[in-house]
Order: sequence, then C-alpha cells, then structure tokens
Amino acid sequence: MDDNKIITPKSKVLQVIEQYPQLEEVLIDYVPAFKKLKNPFLRKTVGKITTLQQAASIGGVKVEDLVNRLRKEAGQDLYKGDATTSYQTSQPGWFDPARIHDTVDAEAMLAEGNHPVNQVMTDLKNMPEGSIMQLSAGFLPAPLIDKASSVGIAHWVYKKGESSYLVYFHKPAK
Repeated sequence: MDDNKIITPKSKVLQVIEQYPQLEEVLIDYVPAFKKLKNPFLRKTVGKITTLQQAASIGGVKVEDLVNRLRKEAGQDLYKGDATTSYQTSQPGWFDPARIHDTVDAEAMLAEGNHPVNQVMTDLKNMPEGSIMQLSAGFLPAPLIDKASSVGIAHWVYKKGESSYLVYFHKPAK
C-alpha cells in the first residue's frame, strides 16, 4: 500500500475522501458538521485545507477515534499515536471587548463563496498590535485557528451554543 494513502491525523479531509470515496458517508456520520462537504465549493476549499485532526476538533470527537474509524473502513491497521490539539477556551488576560478592532462572520463569507482563511489572515496581519478580531462561525474554525497560531496570533474560543462559536484573535504587541 502506498504510504501517501495511509490515513493519519494530518491527512486532509479532501484527500481522504478522494482516495477512499466510501469514507465520505462514514466521516459525515461520525462528524455531522461535515455534511456541508456535499457543497462542491466547501468540499474544494474547506476539505482541501482541513486535516482529520482539525475535523475531530470541529466535531468534538477524539482524533484517534475518528482516524481509527476511517482506517477500519479502509482496511488499514489501527492508529496508535497521540495527536491532540487543544484550543484556548478560558478567557485570557488579554481579552478586553473595548479592544475589538474588527468583526468577521465566517458563515456569511462562505455563503458568498469566499473562503475565510486567506482574508482573515490578511486582516490579522494588517491589524494594529494589541487589538482583537472577533470571528463568528457555525463551526469550530480549526484550520484558521491553527494557521493564526502558527504566526503568533493568540486566540480564545468561546462556544455560544451547539453550533455557534466566537473566536477572538489577539495580535500581541512586539
């Protein structure tokens, strides 16, 4: 078996369902938020950048359980690693509502056919130091949080409801 086809937490959702089409329904059953992958635009954008690790975070399931469910269906050996990602869920000291510089609605951007990651990353880079961006989404935007974290932008995830999140991004002063 080609190593590129082994399912891992770092596998991209789109690659997995393209390599193993039968896993699309398994993924959707396991992480119902991914029924949006039926939309061709979201499939090519969100599915292309979202890893299974991020999908597990979005769905509130253990990444090991998700990967092993997919591996079982694909006839692969079980995954035994530990690839947990944690997000800041308690209010950090830097949060002050008066410092919110910009608000973004990820759902509205997706509905217009725009993918939030590139636009939000550009806005975060251009945001004044010490300020905060508030992003609202109907799902945990794990790929965006991971990308922002990789460039030194802090975050706080506030879950408002079953499918309603506010993510606050803070650009620290240098």
